[in-house]
Amino acid sequence: MGLYATFHLDEHLFGQSIPMIREIIRSSAITPVPHAAKHIRGLINLRGQVVTILDLAVRLGMPRREIQETSHIIILKTNGELASMQSRGEGRGLQTSADVVGFLVDSIGDVVEADEATIEPPSANVSESEGHFLSGVLKTDIGLLVLLDIPEVLNGE
Repeated sequence: MGLYATFHLDEHLFGQSIPMIREIIRSSAITPVPHAAKHIRGLINLRGQVVTILDLAVRLGMPRREIQETSHIIILKTNGELASMQSRGEGRGLQTSADVVGFLVDSIGDVVEADEATIEPPSANVSESEGHFLSGVLKTDIGLLVLLDIPEVLNGE
């Protein structure tokens, strides 16, 4: 069984494995980066550490939207933090980035527990351009939970 933090982009429900998440924060002042890719929303200062913020909706092909009161940033653990976990036998195969990165999302949902053995591949009707960001789908009590392929989302950040 695995634990997943859920979040929304538009009306879509997504989930991320809890061991990959360092923390979830309310959206703060994001400093734009000139000439950055469209999905790079900007930078934040998180307790003295500079964090790159990706607009996850834009990365997944959705329109850019204004930051709302419900918007949050999911800060991912670095590969170094994950390697430390893996040396203790936890979080096998998890991978993110060498640098601290956060995802801007519309809102945060609940934590759900789901059997990882029931992860199904993304639907065949998902376009290849959108589908390569998805690692699978989980059926949960709150609905279908779309799981992201984090290394693919971060590729070319």
